[in-house]
Amino acid sequence: METATKPNHIGRKISRIRELRGMKQETLAEELGISQQAVSNLEQSEKIEDDKLEQIAKVLGVTKESIENFSEERLIYNIQNNYDGSNKGASSVSVSNFNCTFNPLDKLLEAHEENKKLYERLLQAEQDKITYLEKLLKEK
Repeated sequence: METATKPNHIGRKISRIRELRGMKQETLAEELGISQQAVSNLEQSEKIEDDKLEQIAKVLGVTKESIENFSEERLIYNIQNNYDGSNKGASSVSVSNFNCTFNPLDKLLEAHEENKKLYERLLQAEQDKITYLEKLLKEK
């Protein structure tokens, strides 16, 4: 009986590791300086250039070899047999590292600053309109 071997689909492995890390495609795209669509295309690619794979690995917080050798079956085995709650046996790509890749408070402050700038621009535009209308009234 012949067993079918699974192809080493790097894109699927990247996708799965990204999901396990709790990271969205948009976040990975932002960190890599590419579009979300480009990340989607990468995750559909069976092979990826080594230098690009190194960049992706760095953003995901793993090694290039971790991506190349990633196996869902090994991950499950590792969790079932080694994870005792102390993180001693957890691998570099396991559920033991579900940390945020950014500080949510920083993102909130950034959004607040952007809203503040927008408000100031809108306020300035309104003040400019008032000044213009007052000028028109004085001319009449």
